Amino acid sequence: MKAHRFRLLHACALLFAPMAGTAQTAAELPAPQATALFGEKILYYDVGAGPTVVLLHGLGSSAKGDWGHCIMPLAAHHRVLALDQLGFGGSDKPFINYGIQTWVDFLGEFLRERKPGAFALVGESLGGWVAAQYSIQALGSGPAPGPSFALPKPARLVLADAAGHRALAKMMNDGPGTVSSIAGTKSLLALIFHGEAWRTDDAVRASFVWSMGKGDTWTIRSFSTNPAIQAEAVDDKLGGITIPTLVVWGAYDGAVPLEDGKDFAARIAGARLIVIPDCGHAPCIENPPAFLAAVQPFLDAGP
Repeated sequence: MKAHRFRLLHACALLFAPMAGTAQTAAELPAPQATALFGEKILYYDVGAGPTVVLLHGLGSSAKGDWGHCIMPLAAHHRVLALDQLGFGGSDKPFINYGIQTWVDFLGEFLRERKPGAFALVGESLGGWVAAQYSIQALGSGPAPGPSFALPKPARLVLADAAGHRALAKMMNDGPGTVSSIAGTKSLLALIFHGEAWRTDDAVRASFVWSMGKGDTWTIRSFSTNPAIQAEAVDDKLGGITIPTLVVWGAYDGAVPLEDGKDFAARIAGARLIVIPDCGHAPCIENPPAFLAAVQPFLDAGP
């Protein structure tokens, strides 16, 4: 049953971005900027001043979708960089075989251009998988293809309801691809969010409309059916993460079980786990104040 729920969730692509305004009102964000990386347009936010925090969103979402409630509060004391990863949001969506390394490579190029100095890397769901793999490579487990491709090293890491375990990667490969229906959307929202306010008929309608228009079906299908992602699982590589790490998890995550969060914290030396009560898969959306209360002290501690 749990395997089926995970397949449904990630194949359907985390339809929660339009929900951000349902229960709370996000601070207005400035217009995103754009850059070209490896010939592809990438949209991103660059807000605030201070130590840099880099935010990575989940599968089928965007910088605003995952982090719309968090960017401006974090920007009060930090420079916040939040990008729409290749294939999602307002960034280009080429027809390629997407894998974790795709997003690691693009993140590396993005950071080489932005020159963030010492930075904290924060990833949610798929973004957590990318953040973990990026950190493992940047910190020395695996040489870069050449000197100009060296990955800027993060100083701190936050993994929020992160994917990346081998068993879950296999479940994704076994899944149905994508589901585009009102009933599927309603089931999906029930897995993502713990609170009933996030699963009303109006919320389902808004999510379904957003899903139909976001244009990332190929990205999701390509990634979720790519057998190469099983080799990109991070279970047996987490010992390569040697920087201060915080693991944050929703107590009622119906997509990626809390057991996975406990395993991340156990395998990364010195990592701390904080469980957000009364939350599902996306505390940064469902309860931003609680998420920020967990994360900000860790980020404010500096390099």
